[in-house]
Order: sequence, then structure tokens, then C-alpha cells
Amino acid sequence: MTANHLAIDARSLRKVFGEKTAVADLTLQVQRGEIFGFLGPNGAGKTTSVKMLLGLIAPTAGTATLLGQPLTDWRTRARIGFLPEHFRFHEWLTAAEFLDLHGRLFGMSKGERTAVIPDLLALVDLADRADTRLAAFSKGMLQRIGLAQALLNSPQLVFLDEPTSGLDPLGRRLVRDIINSLRQEGTTVFLNSHLLSEVEQTCDRVAFIRDGLILQTASLTEFSQSEIEVTIRIGQLTPELLAGLARFGTDVRAERGNGHAHSQRIRLTLAHEDKIPGLAQWLIANGHALYELSQRRLSLEDQFLQIVGNKGDV
Repeated sequence: MTANHLAIDARSLRKVFGEKTAVADLTLQVQRGEIFGFLGPNGAGKTTSVKMLLGLIAPTAGTATLLGQPLTDWRTRARIGFLPEHFRFHEWLTAAEFLDLHGRLFGMSKGERTAVIPDLLALVDLADRADTRLAAFSKGMLQRIGLAQALLNSPQLVFLDEPTSGLDPLGRRLVRDIINSLRQEGTTVFLNSHLLSEVEQTCDRVAFIRDGLILQTASLTEFSQSEIEVTIRIGQLTPELLAGLARFGTDVRAERGNGHAHSQRIRLTLAHEDKIPGLAQWLIANGHALYELSQRRLSLEDQFLQIVGNKGDV
């Protein structure tokens, strides 16, 4: 992948605050037009990573480019949109005045601002609130006007930090639709979200970060075709049975108190569903009474917990 095809190209970015290493090694590449999810527990280094990429803080070491240009290139920043997780907008301004102010900061002409602001307000379902002061907005409405601000300059690259925070299901659906429309326009979106179900529905690829290190980067297609959880119910549980099951999969665990007096339910993770027939044949061939065999595709949340661990919040 050449630099011209990358929206983000970070190489060994590192940030140290005193004796604390906030980001140890941020190395990732995001293709142009890609919807990219950035996932990790609280304190993993996500916010610091985004701030380094946006030029809000200087990295201690490493290099990176956005849209093929160094982080310090101010002209490139004019082609980037950003919705931070924690924002404080100008409460005394109306929605239209707020967008007009940011349009002027971008250097947009009055004609450009007049043309785009009504469309953006309609896009985020705030057309009827153009003249309402932001002080009267709910948390969800502020989130949506913030999203409109992030799209004001028709950016080629958009950073969205928790864009569905404070939104009801209809609001989350609206944001998903907007992100999908950005994909169709070829806009790159770098998405950080606590709601893994939202990430699963919108992103092309995701990166998992913990303790300032990228643990794994993969496409959602790879995840959808990968591991599955299998549940079996067996007549008798023995150490030999558990050892045998470990040949087929990982994370073999017996459940207690499943309500069946003469059988035991066991769960294990298989790398692919094509291992199921061999598993069933092995159980029967070894004389095990098989009462149940079912499968479930691992969700992004399941895989997040496997890769990152279950300590802390996403």
C-alpha cells in the first residue's frame, strides 16, 4: 500500500508524560475511504493517540502522515473533521450561528456557508432548530450539532470520538446512516466508540489497543468468518473428555448447574465451523452420549474480551 492510498500512516508513535507512557507504540495504516474502528479499554491510550494524529499534542517519538502529508502540515488540517468525546460548544450561539462561526474559521466564503449549513442541519435532523440557542439543546442534540460541525468543511478524513454518546436508538441509527453515506462518498472515518455493536455495523476494519500498544488489526470480514463458540451436552464428564476436546478448540469449560441431572454442558471455541463434523464424530466414536451440539458466531464484544481482556470498560 503506497502512501498515496493511505489516509493515516503512523509508525512507532510514542507519547510519554513525565514517568508515564501513555502510548508506547502506535503503528497502524488506514486506507482512504475506509471506516476504521479504534477499540480499547479506558486508559489504553486511545485519546492520546487521536490527539497526536490531530497535532494537538506532539509525539515523543515516531512519525506519521495524514492524507500523505506530515502531521505539521496546516493545509492538510483544513481537510480533516473532528468530533471530540468531551466538547463544550458556544451555548450563547444558535445552531446556525455556531456552524457559521466554524465555517469562517475554515475560511469558507459566505456563499459556501449559506449553501451548506441548511443541508448539514437537515442531515443531523436539526433543520427546525437552526435558530435555537445551544444552551437549550439536549445532550443528544449537542452530539448531532457537533457531528454537523465535523462535516462542515467536506473533510476527506473525519475523526469521530464516541459519536453516539448520549443518543437514543434513533439517533444512533442516524449516525450510522451518515457514516455509511460518508463511505459512499469516499471519506475516511476514524471511529472510537464504546458501543461495539455500532462498530460492528459500520466499520471495515478495527484495531485493538491496550496499554498504549496495538494488539491486533483485522477486518470485520475476517472476524465474521473466524472463531465460533460451540456448546455440547454430554452424558458424562471426564478429564479425558476435556483433554480430548482441547484438541479441537480452545477455552474448554464445563458449566455448572445447567439443570440436567444426567448430562453436562460444555463450551469451547473453535477456529472455524468446519471443525464441527470432526468434533461430533470423535465424541460418538469414543462412546460419549451427545444430547446437544449448537454453535454461535463470536460477536465483536466476545472477541474484544479475548484480545484485550475483560478488565475495565471499553
